[in-house]
Amino acid sequence: MVASSSLDPLRNPDVQDPVLWSDEDGRYLEMRVDADPLDPTEIAVTRRIPLDSLKAEEWAELKCQYDQLNLKSYTEQGIAQGLEKIKDRRIQRMFLALFTFLNPRQVGIVLFLYREAAHQGTGPEVYFRSNDLLASLGYSRTRDGGFPSKLRSQLNRDLVALHRTELVFARSLKRGNKVGADVVVKSILRIKRYQIDNVPRDFDLMKAADYTYELADAYTVNLEFFEGPGRTGDYVLFADSIGIKQSLGNGTKSDYRLKLIVYLASRMKWDALRDGQYLVVSRHYLLKNLDLLGSNSTRNTDIFWRTVDQLKTGGYLLDAKELPGKKNVSIEFQINPLKLRNHEQDMPLTTPLTDEEGQPID
Repeated sequence: MVASSSLDPLRNPDVQDPVLWSDEDGRYLEMRVDADPLDPTEIAVTRRIPLDSLKAEEWAELKCQYDQLNLKSYTEQGIAQGLEKIKDRRIQRMFLALFTFLNPRQVGIVLFLYREAAHQGTGPEVYFRSNDLLASLGYSRTRDGGFPSKLRSQLNRDLVALHRTELVFARSLKRGNKVGADVVVKSILRIKRYQIDNVPRDFDLMKAADYTYELADAYTVNLEFFEGPGRTGDYVLFADSIGIKQSLGNGTKSDYRLKLIVYLASRMKWDALRDGQYLVVSRHYLLKNLDLLGSNSTRNTDIFWRTVDQLKTGGYLLDAKELPGKKNVSIEFQINPLKLRNHEQDMPLTTPLTDEEGQPID
């Protein structure tokens, strides 16, 4: 289960201000993303970072920095630039991880890991080499065959953010005539082991994520939302060749493409496809979940339809068109089932999608 998060969440009306709190059970920095009351397919999710490992002076410094947060100015100048004013690198990276959790690069990492899980056939436990993941994300190698330290450092920070940021959400629980709530707390993944090729190289997983620019050479992780081949939950199968390469520099076209693919997949988990292919979604929800929240509606519309064209070119969509309504405009998508397929079509999770002749889909 993957849902893409906003790169600029403070503009999203569903995102609440971050909260720093403690009680007898622990300390947390958390942010709540409310469900849209008009859309029953969306659920409220709280993402939080446990802080029990902080020393007393670190907790006091975090509270001081929290009290000085100027979220309005961050919205105007950008989160990354606003957080640069925080001198303590650990606190700065902690806030940044919470604000930008499940950004397109992290979504690409998660898709890579689930693809590896399908290939390795070891259930939710996945082993991977760091350089293989960086190569799959489309980054260029240096002359010595490795990757720049900045990219290596970012990968470890992303993995640690996925490891220690907890997601808290409620599922309905029926007991007789009563309807209660089953509260679930999960991380996207849990890092179980990591390897260093050159011993006695000093490497600490959390210290590297908070302070330094290091990366382990290999990791073993456990995917906490992995459903397995038993088909007991709601999931969507992606074609084995789904593109996860990141756009370089400041370009965002690839980000919108990946976010739209993931959002459509999340809707397919809840909405029954008409004739196995057609999905209708309010344009309002689409623009909101693609972070197209600015006041320039013409620009937002142009970016959206350009992104749709990219998905059509990539074969994920066969068609898309507007369906005017009395109150809101909706978009009807014709999904290509050879690229995106939900669990109800009874295909084993660990089997890559193939064409009619049994060949893997490119």
